[in-house]
Amino acid sequence: MIAALEYDPGMANHPNRSKKAAGQAANPTPEQIRAARSAAGLTQEQARELIYASLRAWEQWEAGDARMHPGLWELFLIKTGAKA
Repeated sequence: MIAALEYDPGMANHPNRSKKAAGQAANPTPEQIRAARSAAGLTQEQARELIYASLRAWEQWEAGDARMHPGLWELFLIKTGAKA
């Protein structure tokens, strides 16, 4: 008989499941991504070129279908001179 899968508290150590440490960057929301791009006066194509991402990835981040990595978000903010 196969046992039912249960939540494994040991998975709390997984980096994608643990709570963020103080000062650790978080994924930006789709609204933050759209607002920062608009404030920089960039199209999605221009914005994605700045951080070497695909257009599809950028579209997914703005649609909320995927999460942008905090490192890419920081790179975008640095390159556009925006504030977090």
